[in-house]
Amino acid sequence: MRQESRKRIVLGLTGGIAAYKAAELARLLMKQGVEVQVAMTEAACHFITPATMQALSGRPVLINQWDASSNGMAHINTSRAADAIVIAPATADFIAKLAHGLADDLLSTLCLARDCPLLVAPAMNRQMWANAATQRNIAQLERDGVTLLGPCSGAQACGEEGMGRMLEAEELARDILAFFQPKLLSGMKVLLTAGPTYEAIDAVRGITNRSSGKMGYAVAQAALELGAQVMLVSGPTALARPQGAQVVDVTSAAEMFDAVKQHVADADIFIGVAAVADYRATQPSGQKIKKSADKLTLELLPNLDILAYVANLPKPPFCVGFAAESENLREHAKAKRKAKKLPLLAANLAQQAIGADENELILFDDAGEHVLPRADKLTLARALMQHVIKLRNAKI
Repeated sequence: MRQESRKRIVLGLTGGIAAYKAAELARLLMKQGVEVQVAMTEAACHFITPATMQALSGRPVLINQWDASSNGMAHINTSRAADAIVIAPATADFIAKLAHGLADDLLSTLCLARDCPLLVAPAMNRQMWANAATQRNIAQLERDGVTLLGPCSGAQACGEEGMGRMLEAEELARDILAFFQPKLLSGMKVLLTAGPTYEAIDAVRGITNRSSGKMGYAVAQAALELGAQVMLVSGPTALARPQGAQVVDVTSAAEMFDAVKQHVADADIFIGVAAVADYRATQPSGQKIKKSADKLTLELLPNLDILAYVANLPKPPFCVGFAAESENLREHAKAKRKAKKLPLLAANLAQQAIGADENELILFDDAGEHVLPRADKLTLARALMQHVIKLRNAKI
């Protein structure tokens, strides 16, 4: 029996070289529990085989409008069972069909007969994208309520470079899943910190930690999906910025503290995910300290506690803390939540979380503890944000 919470999409492929990305897109969506029904134009079959898409989706691929098994009604039956139709890649020709209501094959007929949202991921040469006719057609789709996913600028199969490249499968999967999220934080501002901080010892050495920033960036993405305005104060990471977030890049704990102070007055929710260095060198050297036979002694000073500062403001935002422990997780997490007077604290074992793509969280609040079982960090971030909304609404 199909779970009601699971989403169904029709993934439509048209005839462009970017069709190869649709294979990975189908896999990523199914990994997130989405049911995928693939439909292809005949041109798309020249770029990727229906057998590949059938193997990935676990369903026969729809191509022929006149397939006897559908009684000639595949365009009706398929769209009625879908929560959305996603065209990826969408060629200039297919976009023109959509804009003008043409329906001369199964996929275009399915789009015209749909009873669900339509999402389109354009993919074409930069000159085709810039052509006035294409831009008119894109504008018409937007007026018709079609959601555009991209395109972006980059290297193209023809050897040229520019706008018109289809988004990568990971980006499309993220945007499609975000489309289905209810906008429970619409109009609200979320301020969060992510990544490590770096405290200089000299011109080339410093004190830092192994935080990748993945959890904080996942929380930012989850907040964006819920319609929030997100201000992300990020320490040094190698991660792509969450699309739609305003990012402030910092290096040291002092810089992170200053950025938080500057923006916290406007925040409705503050989430401290960053692994902030607890100490800094008293007198960092502007030059590299040369190696010698003698011992090197460093004098360290404690950094200001950003989370404690925010939580103890006269009118603080709803505060969420993170605790990464190596032992006695529950004991240390409960003590930290109590000491900083936090309504919610998320805790994990550092050795299992730092740098990993997956994690397990335990949420601590006034009602006790809530275990979020091991999953990818974006799944955990979505569950965390739902809990934040629940607790915050209860306090209003």
